[in-house]
Amino acid sequence: MRAFQLKSQTGIEALQKVEIAEPKPARGQVAVRVSACSLNYRDLAIATGRYRQPTRSSVIPLSDGAGEVIAVGPDVTRVKMGDRVAGCFFQNWVGGEPGADAQGSALGGGVDGMLAEVVVLEQEGVVLIPAHMSLVEAATLPCAALTAWHALIEHGRLVPGQTILVQGTGGVSIFALQIAHMMGVEVIVTSSSDEKLARAKALGATHLINYKTTPDWDKAAIEITGGRGVDQVVEVGGPGTFAKSLNAIRSGGKISAIGVLSGMAEINPGMILAKRVNAQGISVGSTRMFEAMNRAFSFNKIQPIVDTTFPFDATPDAYRHLAAGAHFGKIVISI
Repeated sequence: MRAFQLKSQTGIEALQKVEIAEPKPARGQVAVRVSACSLNYRDLAIATGRYRQPTRSSVIPLSDGAGEVIAVGPDVTRVKMGDRVAGCFFQNWVGGEPGADAQGSALGGGVDGMLAEVVVLEQEGVVLIPAHMSLVEAATLPCAALTAWHALIEHGRLVPGQTILVQGTGGVSIFALQIAHMMGVEVIVTSSSDEKLARAKALGATHLINYKTTPDWDKAAIEITGGRGVDQVVEVGGPGTFAKSLNAIRSGGKISAIGVLSGMAEINPGMILAKRVNAQGISVGSTRMFEAMNRAFSFNKIQPIVDTTFPFDATPDAYRHLAAGAHFGKIVISI
């Protein structure tokens, strides 16, 4: 079967298309014929050697993908042949607190990922996808959507009438916008592109801030909220934006720390103490969270936003498109 492997962590050029044996499911496992995968910033970081966790040699990359179950091993009861499923980012984080070995089960890092025609996954490491979604749309859910859900719902305990701030218009931020809009929450979106801000408004964004023309976006957010500050921040920038997020948050508000896109900077913990801020690192989520999110998405008919779909052979071009940062929503690879 066809697959891509990352032969080294020296850049996108290290991606190589290979022919390997089709895997077979063992006890408690399922084989999935993959229809589509989607990219996350983590995938680019792994390819360029900038990821914070160890990665197996010649790994099949990508954590996100969806397809059809084509075989099941002994004792599999959760799914059956023909079911449409998505893989879970963590193959052994079913629910509750993650175990110490959860990170080692992360697809496309500690274990082989989804960028292959057929993959074998744990039965607790797959979920049924919403019936109204295509497999291309469902391929965007495992990391970005679940991270946004974990941040706003599981950690943030979002309630209608609140105001949140999301940074940029990448996968996590757009899903956070859609989830918040679904919940009846006001959303402030920041971006350097007026065109992207206009698209965010069409998806339900309430307030728009161009951080190029308004570099003090934290002060703008405080003004928008009448001096109170926002209830939650979906913090994808990292240390380079964290100080402004601390300024924009209300006393007792919540910051979900997700990414490190903006480089390094020192953080003053005094602001966290002074405002009694709840700052929580978010690392995707569990199988049970994924199932809860899919129920909400099914009921509300949420449609993932796909920026561009690349053919399998153009996988390196998909990575380059992600690196360019021009996308709005998710980048998908069709297999």
